[in-house]
Amino acid sequence: MAQIAVFPGSFDPITVGHVDLVRRALPLFDKVIVAVGVNTQKQSLFTLDQRLDWINAVFAEEPRVEVGYFENLTADFCRKIDAKYLLRGLRNASDFDYEKTISQLNFIIGDELETIFLISQPAFSHISSTIVREIIKGGGDASPFVPPQVNI
Repeated sequence: MAQIAVFPGSFDPITVGHVDLVRRALPLFDKVIVAVGVNTQKQSLFTLDQRLDWINAVFAEEPRVEVGYFENLTADFCRKIDAKYLLRGLRNASDFDYEKTISQLNFIIGDELETIFLISQPAFSHISSTIVREIIKGGGDASPFVPPQVNI
């Protein structure tokens, strides 16, 4: 059975930190699925199609990375595609506190779905999609924080 990890997020937009985490996780899994969570209660800056296109372009040369999207619970998506692992990045202690709680809940509701945490590289620990969106909204240059395929 293939070892599949799901890397869930809004990826609004995908950042160089996200890309680094996926590349670092590839030696650990047969497949990594970058899954865009669709939250109808949240207003995204970029459309779902745009985010999926960017992620597909970023990983076009990596056959072990797939791209998908889901609504509702991440654990349900993992169950549907037979993934036993979630991939999450940790930038700081606040991320750890939040992600620890979510991982414990996913373990219970996701039939022992394991969360694998990777610590962000120092060069990327200050980058988040939220901050990148604020730079874009403010008319700043976000290119240092996103992969070249994200042409904003």
